[in-house]
Amino acid sequence: MIMFSAFTQQHCDSLLTLRPNETKLGQQVYLASTQWSLAQNAQQAKSAGAQFAIIAITEDVGPRANLGRGGADDAFIASMQQLLNLQSNRFLNGNECAILGQISLDHSLPITASIEQLRDATAQLDDIVITAISDVMQAGLEPIVIGGGHNNAYGLLMATKAITGLPVAAVNLDPHSDFRPREGRHSGNGFSYAAANGALDHYHILGLHELKNSEQTLEQLSLFGATWNSVQQIWIRRELSLETALKQIAKSLNQTQLPVALELDVDAIANMPSSAATFAGIPLLDACHYVHYIAKHCSCRYAHFAEAAPACHHAGIDAGYRDAGQSLSELIYAYIQGRLTCLN
Repeated sequence: MIMFSAFTQQHCDSLLTLRPNETKLGQQVYLASTQWSLAQNAQQAKSAGAQFAIIAITEDVGPRANLGRGGADDAFIASMQQLLNLQSNRFLNGNECAILGQISLDHSLPITASIEQLRDATAQLDDIVITAISDVMQAGLEPIVIGGGHNNAYGLLMATKAITGLPVAAVNLDPHSDFRPREGRHSGNGFSYAAANGALDHYHILGLHELKNSEQTLEQLSLFGATWNSVQQIWIRRELSLETALKQIAKSLNQTQLPVALELDVDAIANMPSSAATFAGIPLLDACHYVHYIAKHCSCRYAHFAEAAPACHHAGIDAGYRDAGQSLSELIYAYIQGRLTCLN
């Protein structure tokens, strides 16, 4: 059963700060209705002219099942508080977007839940994500998915395959490959499960950290045929420029002639509050450039921004809401602007 909480006009109004002679994105976007299901809201949004559907997955069982910290269930409102208060102007009107709401499990797991319980719940969530995202895609909208663990890449890839009838070519900005062994579902093996189930055909990791992936995982990646550019290769040793890497990645994605998945784990970004936050990450502006470049040059079917956890900010929850919200709103805009000017 899909637990869907619609993002309504009332929710939007509670986040908006209006000024005379200004129009905010929150005054232009399509908003959901509690009277309709997720599928019906998606269909109505498409009929109203929307191209993109922003939807959240409110959960942190995946990261917890991977022995990580919780908090990835609290990024959606932070991002909407920032995004909806940006200006509607010549660069983006806002009516291209529908804010649909949040999907989640129909139950929560206590902090004392066992690893087995958390992994069972993550597998249950997979089915919810597959159904929900399939409904959004079936309506003709491009999902922009916020929050939850990176375990949800599995459901997104499976939904894309279900709708297109094709396996997916994915690129993931992430220090971790999330290609761990299939030991029970969690945030560290969404891509390995997708590969085993025929939903992932081509996989490239940008910003892979050379010492945050086990030799077993690297061997599995090599056997699958995955490729990567490490964070050390581009940002530390400077053996390859980011621009050159992105050109090569886009070329290889397009050569597959498969639907493209744009994935990003925000723990790749320096100082971003997340379940695996790092000071040795890449700049936010480089992450935005990655998103914009791939969105502009490839036939993306969705964007997925995972693992933001405002409560994990070292300066507290208020700082977490501000930093995670602003960062996610910039990533969303980078994707939308890239897709609206897509060259593919």
